[in-house]
Amino acid sequence: MPAQKISSWLASGELRTLSSKAQRLTELQQVFFDSAPPSLAQASRVKNYRTGTLFLSADNAAVAAKLKQLAPRLLVTIQKLEPEITGIRIEVQVKGSQREPQARIKNSSLTTDSIEHFRKLSEAIPESTLKSALANLVRRHGRRNSNAR
Repeated sequence: MPAQKISSWLASGELRTLSSKAQRLTELQQVFFDSAPPSLAQASRVKNYRTGTLFLSADNAAVAAKLKQLAPRLLVTIQKLEPEITGIRIEVQVKGSQREPQARIKNSSLTTDSIEHFRKLSEAIPESTLKSALANLVRRHGRRNSNAR
């Protein structure tokens, strides 16, 4: 296959249409970003534009609910820059988790000295739920330490 310049591919009818639509969505995203509160703009994006309706995707239900509350004000602000937009539709589109999974919490046992301090404390305080909790803690960790030996 002969080498061709990328501009010739982009100039083809199908790609030209796609490219112009992508450019339009980028422009609308910037208008939305400038019109919406920053925290909401970062948690949502322009999904599509069709026959006067701007479609927005929110990262979660809370952001979608807040955007729906602000939709009339947003529409007025956006119409100042893009008068052909006559409505806003908001949908939830949960993004994949970008966080790293949290490391599992390692069960570590208390030192023998710590267990002894908790035991003395539980003996020194009057009957209460705290005393019961301390006694349970000493009993549980005391067993672990004796099993570890």
